[in-house]
Amino acid sequence: MERRGPFLPVIGALIALAWATLVLWERSPYGRYLDHGDWTASGFAAEICRALPSGRVVLPALIYVAGWLLMSVAMMLPGIVPLLDIFRRVSLARRDRHLLLALVVAGYLAVWLIFGIAAQGLDLGVHAILGGSALLLPYAWLLGAAVIALAGAFELSPLKHFCLDKCRTPMSFVIQHWRGYAHRRQALLLGLHHGAFCVGCCWAIMLVMLIVGMGNVGLMLTFGAILAIEKNVAWGARLSAPFGAGLLGWAAVILAVHLLG
Repeated sequence: MERRGPFLPVIGALIALAWATLVLWERSPYGRYLDHGDWTASGFAAEICRALPSGRVVLPALIYVAGWLLMSVAMMLPGIVPLLDIFRRVSLARRDRHLLLALVVAGYLAVWLIFGIAAQGLDLGVHAILGGSALLLPYAWLLGAAVIALAGAFELSPLKHFCLDKCRTPMSFVIQHWRGYAHRRQALLLGLHHGAFCVGCCWAIMLVMLIVGMGNVGLMLTFGAILAIEKNVAWGARLSAPFGAGLLGWAAVILAVHLLG
């Protein structure tokens, strides 16, 4: 029987550490820094910003990157465990197999980091527009409802299922992208390619998390479990339709509460 070695314990420990850090961060006095509001308005972060050159730009960026990476590891890494296990077996005979596996994970998370930076830039731009307009500010809730409705509609779209199919077939994905030469570059590219399809599958849900706030660990855990089931369980693809309907219903409730309340 093939020995798995430390693979599953290490990956499981990394995911558990990300969740534990998010929970402790959320419950700490600095939990508000997980949200996408003004981290530098008051408290410890504001003091650092005043002390450091360009602190009001650098510190929020570092906090956001840390929070986004933690969320990506916690929510997204469970979905690629089958691919990592297949790649581990394919590269088992190589002495640098642990480095290659780390490069796959690094490439995967790099794509999510790029997406997170772009999403945060968009979020800051929208907040700047809303904050500068007394006419638009009372309707800021409409943006949240629209993003949730977009996520629900995307769950029902052909693009969602095309990207999900790529995520649900890790063996064929590794065979397609692992050429057997330039091993380190190929391992990184494998992670990048898989990350791109994973972003294509889950970007709308992650935008919902950005709108709701990365400090909402309960919602994060719920969404992360659903996404992991979609990718890894035999009947997981059938979960997309009720999940999308639930998101559309959530958006409709928000709309009704504000229009009828």
